[in-house]
Parts: sequence; C-alpha cells; structure tokens
Amino acid sequence: MGAPTAGAWLALHAGGTPEEAGLFVATLADGLDMDPAGGRAEAVDAVLREDRLVVAGGLHLTDTATGVTVLPGCCAGLEDWREWTLALAGGSPWLGHDPSPEIEALDDRLRVWQDAARHTGAYVDLSRVRLAELLVGVQRDLTGFLARLDDWARSSGLGSRAGSLVAAVDRSLAVTAPLDLPPSDERPEQST
Repeated sequence: MGAPTAGAWLALHAGGTPEEAGLFVATLADGLDMDPAGGRAEAVDAVLREDRLVVAGGLHLTDTATGVTVLPGCCAGLEDWREWTLALAGGSPWLGHDPSPEIEALDDRLRVWQDAARHTGAYVDLSRVRLAELLVGVQRDLTGFLARLDDWARSSGLGSRAGSLVAAVDRSLAVTAPLDLPPSDERPEQST
C-alpha cells in the first residue's frame, strides 16, 4: 500500500491492513501536541491524552444502481456517525458544510442531498429500513476495525497502550455502545 493521496478515504472495517490501522492512528495524532520526531509510542500517548478524538470525514453513501455518492461536508466527523439515526425518526443530522449534505424525508423514503442549499445536484434515495440496515453494518465494520487496531497496536509493541488505544477510539466513536434504532413500526412513513 502506497501513501494515500490528499482527500483519499480510509475505510475502517475488519479487513483493514496493519498499515491502514497505523495510518488511522497517525491521522488521529496529526496536529496533537507531540514531538514531531516522536515515534509510534509518542503518537499513541498524544492520542490517549485527548478527552475526545476527532476523525475527519464521516459516512459516505453510494447508490450502487446509479453510482451517485454523497460525501460528508467539511468539518463532519466519523465520531458523529450515530446522528444518522435521527433520519429514522424524520429528522436530519448535521452532515457538514461546503457543500452542506442534508437528509430530506419524503413519502416512504429518505433523500440524502449532497448540497441542501441547491436541492438540484446529486442525491441518493433509500428507505428508512435500508438506512437502519446500513447503520447496523457501519457498527459491525467499526467493531471489526477495533479488532484490527488492537492487532496492530499489540504487534507494534505498544504493550498496555494497545488496550487503552482501542478503548479510547471505541469511546470517542461510540462503536460498541448499543445502537438505538427506533423499532421499524415506529419509523414514520416506512416503506415495506
């Protein structure tokens, strides 16, 4: 795996490589208070000193039939992934700005706009049931990534920091906490 290009996405899932886990930690440590010449342990220590970790990016949604993808806007973070559950009850989470993605509730489906200000550009339609399924999949992928992160940290010789790192990422991203999805019969205008 070569160096990622600017603006590239790092997908977090159980099949991630050790290099991707290390890149994730380096991304977390970027901009934190640490010696620039510090090594892996110093980067992890800087991450562990933070009360809340911020992971720039978030969830992106792709319609596999049309190929249209809606990306999070600027300042969106993966730590807010659970806010997508608001759409299941008819709300719209904040998905960033410039452009400003938005979820619009329509009859029996949700429309996820790339830019809410225009409502003329790219969008993806999906049912609330499908969104709930996708969010369960996101949690499964993030849980799997925590295992890869733990493997990387242990094989990197981080000792007790390994468990602390995984716990800090889990806490900040709310990965393993129960996912509160409204029962399907309480979701408004649900498709069948």
